[in-house]
Amino acid sequence: MKPIKPLERPPLLHVSVQESLRSYVEDNGLKAGDPLPPESFLAQQLGVGRNSVREAIKALESVGVLETRRGVGVFVKEFSFQPLLDNLAYGLRASLRDVEELLEIRRVLETGLIDKTIAMISAEDVAALRAVTERMRERAEHESFAEEDQLFHQLLFRCQNNKMLSTLIDIFWTAFHKASDFANLASPTPLATWREHHEIVEAIAARDVEAARRRLDAHYSGIQQVIAMNRSRHQAVSQED
Repeated sequence: MKPIKPLERPPLLHVSVQESLRSYVEDNGLKAGDPLPPESFLAQQLGVGRNSVREAIKALESVGVLETRRGVGVFVKEFSFQPLLDNLAYGLRASLRDVEELLEIRRVLETGLIDKTIAMISAEDVAALRAVTERMRERAEHESFAEEDQLFHQLLFRCQNNKMLSTLIDIFWTAFHKASDFANLASPTPLATWREHHEIVEAIAARDVEAARRRLDAHYSGIQQVIAMNRSRHQAVSQED
């Protein structure tokens, strides 16, 4: 005889309301800026209390589906990666292994597309990359240069005019740096990091695909080694405790 399967707990009411609201948006083809009916109408149609509707709306706001305009109403929100980015960075804070995996995805993405950049990049973009690396060098003597680092990787692929690629690069970069702050990661020295970026730019300027890919890959390998060292250090501290 097979055992009786345990009862599955039904979803919380506000979760069911969330799904109903999502379906309402999709079934009616609502777009960013379109309004939803008032809370009272939604509650009546769904047969639930206004508190359940309000909780569902807040949950959908947190993931970027809806937005409440005070004194006006609830509207469909324009799509944004920001909620994903915030949640991703927060979720990575306690797992250096996950940070390593995120960095690996970013490494594969950028090294895999660097040949297309070299085929398309203009003299103006090369000049912009050199200007950014020069600012890195100037700041490296006294401080880190996170803003220039992010801009560098955006400029590296700007010539491809790929909005999704640019967004993914920003997501991976910001999530990694937020997670690094959470985990208190030690970073490579600023001067060493500047030199790596400088060598990448010069390989691109020379239209040398293999050298550019090799130097970009080495840049990420160095960061991965730092993360691995930090992970070992954290594990050692945990074992001592």
